[in-house]
Amino acid sequence: MPVDFLSDEQVARYGRFAAEPSPGELELFFRLDERALTRARSKRAPANRLGWAVQWGAVRMLGAFVTEDLSAVPEVVVRFAAEQVEVDPAEFGAYADRRQSRYEHAWEIRDAYGYTEFESAEEQLRALWARRVWASTEGPRALFDRAVVWLVEHRVLLPGITTPTRLVAEVRRVENARLYGLLAERTPAGTAAALRGLLEVPEGRRVSELERLRTSPVKASGRVLVRELDRVSEIAGLGAGRVDIEPVPAVKLAGLARYGMASKARRCGSWSLGGGRRRCWPRSGIWRPRRSMTRWMCWIC
Repeated sequence: MPVDFLSDEQVARYGRFAAEPSPGELELFFRLDERALTRARSKRAPANRLGWAVQWGAVRMLGAFVTEDLSAVPEVVVRFAAEQVEVDPAEFGAYADRRQSRYEHAWEIRDAYGYTEFESAEEQLRALWARRVWASTEGPRALFDRAVVWLVEHRVLLPGITTPTRLVAEVRRVENARLYGLLAERTPAGTAAALRGLLEVPEGRRVSELERLRTSPVKASGRVLVRELDRVSEIAGLGAGRVDIEPVPAVKLAGLARYGMASKARRCGSWSLGGGRRRCWPRSGIWRPRRSMTRWMCWIC
């Protein structure tokens, strides 16, 4: 599955050390408590004592165990853990000799400290994303980061990176379709047809009606004011202001309106929603006066 919407930085730090932990992070995640220190010191081989301590801190900070590439563990982490278990940091190299030990330590920490696999928390995460998509204008990158933080805080082991990226895209698609469908269902057929008509370029003109209506005046004068009042009357006549928009959050409506104001009519016309209705027509919205009779803000209806 693609992870195209993620930045290189997000991919690099997912379940891995992207940089050396700060002193504060070392204290927060890698300072062994009494219980962890007892478990680490119970290992017979010095390399295993050190390796266990590093695994304990890694899953607390990253949400994942370091079971494959041990060279990715920063030296400052190894030294910090080695000092606590009284082992030479050089012993960490020997921890790579027995792969089975690393997995056994990961399983022990998982079971002892209540970590769970991603499948057990997937529905909760879907619900979290759905609420955020419905109530905010957060993009997929922000939703992804929010999910990683949630998983680490709730002791859920991170899955492969394609799993959350696929789910983010899926939840956004479902929730946005629900939003567009709600607006479409509540808009009378006549109003919908009028809004779709704004996407057309009238004969003899160079721009669409949408572009004409959303273009603000560049001068202020009595004549311009009269023309703008006519424009307001024309917009109000579309009937979009009478559409019941509950329970769509205001921030979501404003975000859709900004998108509609910035999109070209041709692009809007290429998007479709079920039932033959264009998805862009709710985005074209209505204009309501704000502070001045010649300046207007686009608000979705």
